[in-house]
Amino acid sequence: MSIKNNRINRREWIKATGAFDECDLLIHGSGPLLVAADHIAAWIQHTGKPFGVFGVTLQNPSEYHQEILRQASFIYARETLSIQHLKQVGIEGPHIQFVPDATFFCNIKDEKKATRYLEANHLENRKFICVIPRLRYTPYHLIYSDNDWSDEKIKMVEETNEKYKEADHAKLREAMIRWVRETKNKILVCPEMTYQVDIMDELLIDPLPDDVKPFVVKRGYWLTGEAASVYSKAHALLSFECHSPILSLYNGTPAFYLRQPEDSIKGQMYYDLGYNDWVFEIMETEGHQIADRLMEVHNNYDAAKAIVMNTNKKIRNIYDQSVQTIR
Repeated sequence: MSIKNNRINRREWIKATGAFDECDLLIHGSGPLLVAADHIAAWIQHTGKPFGVFGVTLQNPSEYHQEILRQASFIYARETLSIQHLKQVGIEGPHIQFVPDATFFCNIKDEKKATRYLEANHLENRKFICVIPRLRYTPYHLIYSDNDWSDEKIKMVEETNEKYKEADHAKLREAMIRWVRETKNKILVCPEMTYQVDIMDELLIDPLPDDVKPFVVKRGYWLTGEAASVYSKAHALLSFECHSPILSLYNGTPAFYLRQPEDSIKGQMYYDLGYNDWVFEIMETEGHQIADRLMEVHNNYDAAKAIVMNTNKKIRNIYDQSVQTIR
């Protein structure tokens, strides 16, 4: 696919035309790849104006994406591994830099909903932890009716998820059990994606010992503002998903990322920011290691919060510099 033959349809083009005329610059926001490649291609073809990429994973870019990226005024990858992937296809230069995911600047909050929920469930400020499950592959074939996955891919996804789901979550449960037994404080089991509400009981709640279960609260699906406000009141967050820890860290709460190998290279971002001790490669991790680190954070909580605060300052500096360059 070339830029001249991009796939933006007529209806999308009509909507975009006014914005294209009015704007001087196009910025592609954070995502797992160049999601809006066709729209950028239309921008290039019809405007000739500058554009750039801000906080995007660019893993193994296709030839089509490479053609687009070679014309970018700036490329801000959300992890340093993307910069290496670009170099491998001959795309490099001072206009390519590391800028973490835009979720690190997600200031959406819903304090009223969060307060009502916390009070109703007796979750006290900084005395509960949040935990989030995740299957190795998100089952998009069950979420979207128009998903075009082949039968072969669906079989692979389901078999992989079934193979690892218990082993993965047993490690998280070990940390949950240790937290309750040593602190006598609560746990909020919550989702980042809708399907996770349906796996909470099986993988995180039902297998818990009887003395731990009374301390567990189960949350249905919620929107970003309420989640962020709740995370800001939590003691810590442990998640198999990548973005809830970012929301938590942005709001000053220590967070662990339990990283599954099927997830993309976006997890490198945590290492790039210095959160090495709070990332757990799940295939290389035992449950007691997660539990030990959680209790270390608990026992040295001021130091943990200082790490978050200092890293947030570092991220703000990265953003300030990158935005200034764009200006």
